[in-house]
Amino acid sequence: MKDFNAGGKLVHHRFGERIDAEGFSLFLKSYLEVDDFPADLSQRLYQYFQSSEQHVPGRSAHPKDGGVCIKAVSCYFSVLEDGKPRDKLEFTFKLYDQNGNGLLESTEVDKIITQMMRAAEYLGWDVSELKPALQEMMAAIDADSNGTVTQEEWIQGGMNNVPLLVLLGLQMADRDGQHVWRMKHFNRPTYCFVCQNMLLGLRKQGLSCNGDDILYCASQIAVHDWVSADCDSSKCEICHKKIKALAGKRCVWCHLTVSGMYSVWFLTFGYMTVQLLQEINEGSLTFARHCSVDRNFTYILYFRLHFFRNLQKYRILVCGGDGTVGWVLDAIDKADMAVNPPVAILPLGTGNDLARCLRWGGGYEGSDLTEFLREIEESSLVKMDRWRVQVVPNDENEVGDPMPSEIINNYFSIGVDASIAHRFHTMREKHPQKFNSRAKNKLWYFELATSETISASCKNLKECLTIQCCGVPLDLSSLSLEGIAVLNIPSMHGGSNLWGETKKAEEVHKDDHFPQVITDSEVLEMSSQDMSDRLLEVVGLEGAMEMGQIYTGLKSKGHRLAQATQIMIKTKKALPMQIDGEPWMQPPCTIHITHKNQANMLMAPPVKSSGFFHLK
Repeated sequence: MKDFNAGGKLVHHRFGERIDAEGFSLFLKSYLEVDDFPADLSQRLYQYFQSSEQHVPGRSAHPKDGGVCIKAVSCYFSVLEDGKPRDKLEFTFKLYDQNGNGLLESTEVDKIITQMMRAAEYLGWDVSELKPALQEMMAAIDADSNGTVTQEEWIQGGMNNVPLLVLLGLQMADRDGQHVWRMKHFNRPTYCFVCQNMLLGLRKQGLSCNGDDILYCASQIAVHDWVSADCDSSKCEICHKKIKALAGKRCVWCHLTVSGMYSVWFLTFGYMTVQLLQEINEGSLTFARHCSVDRNFTYILYFRLHFFRNLQKYRILVCGGDGTVGWVLDAIDKADMAVNPPVAILPLGTGNDLARCLRWGGGYEGSDLTEFLREIEESSLVKMDRWRVQVVPNDENEVGDPMPSEIINNYFSIGVDASIAHRFHTMREKHPQKFNSRAKNKLWYFELATSETISASCKNLKECLTIQCCGVPLDLSSLSLEGIAVLNIPSMHGGSNLWGETKKAEEVHKDDHFPQVITDSEVLEMSSQDMSDRLLEVVGLEGAMEMGQIYTGLKSKGHRLAQATQIMIKTKKALPMQIDGEPWMQPPCTIHITHKNQANMLMAPPVKSSGFFHLK
């Protein structure tokens, strides 16, 4: 940078904030400490920097071909460099403090956000929703909220902001509990221990552990590769207990020896995993702190998943409710994995409907986590359908609540139950202190359901909407309904099976020739639910009272209306809706529901009876 400033040997190649092609080539030679750098490669890099920049109108003096921004070039190469985060944050501040007044103003902050967006693209992140998260992140650094950021605010905020450090290239160490990884430059041909490919690149081609000789290319992550081993005479290096015959696992890279259940890999955020599991085991878990998902962490999760994309065999444990599970499944979709890993659930939410269906239970009650890990070892793989939801408003100018998700994992509903959920959600946002435990949440749901029974806010629902299943209209004229539920799994409202059970002797066999839509009431009575059959179940609800009767077992099911592969719903007025327990108020619209894909999930092993009177 000094070479391009006044008095520097490259200053005649600088035009305002930009440098020309020859200056860029000389910069590369100086930076890489080489006398001869391929001209065609230099030209390609130069053109890449040009194409990645948006045109800035009214620019001051610049080279004939437009040049490239020296600050952007500097920040890109800083991603490859080692150094103390504080020193690099100070350098970045001075780099973007264009007028030298010791403050980052709004225009300068915007430039930093733009640069971080480019860095995210360079790292292979999904940037479709990144900009709002970065804006929130930068606003939080402005401690006194005066619209400008001082150098001290920048450094103090940056030192505690992991996404910022990653996107500015300031956080180069990556810990996995066994190794401390750093980017390293290799002077001779070197090969990755995982994929066996040569480490490629000009500088710092791969990851190396400070404490041993294990090497990984940048496309891999430092995880253990477990193989079964006869460890009869060994002790587990985690729990220090003797390993039974043929019950051990050994990492082929670092030779760590553990009991089989400890070879489960937890894909979360480094030290937070250990802290979370310790707090769960000690019974000191703060419900809201771990179950609410911050949008900024979406990109940390995506970044972690990106490292796993070439790994062939591992599992993910999601500690949270149905919303957290859906969030992780979305991240897996976006990460474009070679093999989508199966997901197990430690249920920490309110309803935990998906966890119930997969036999992980209705809520974690503080049992021994060692036993839980053993159940993951014994679990089986099942497929789960996931569905895409498209909402087309009748009037683009009519404003409603933002739609919480475009994917159905569990269920979609309109009417009475969505009304209760929407009121619950609104109250929880206003008074979060009243909703800090699973028990309190269930009591509030009960109170709101009782008031909904009295008010019947969604009566005569059939006059407000029409439903078509694969083009076949449903006749609702003879029914008095206050709610419609579209089901993917056999659990809703914290354990209610709205479709109901179907006797095994009466079940209709499903095969490749099974019809795409069923509306005949007699056939529906013999049709069972299956989360992997690429069919949705449509159920009618008479009201909150009927929902309570189904939940308590006083009634076996709601009104079975259809099974179908595609559903279209048209509404004529604003109605409450919800997807997987996340509600919103939707103006008149047309809703299209179609099959998206299937997720790999883990089903817990059946409960082992300990005696004749054993119940769970």
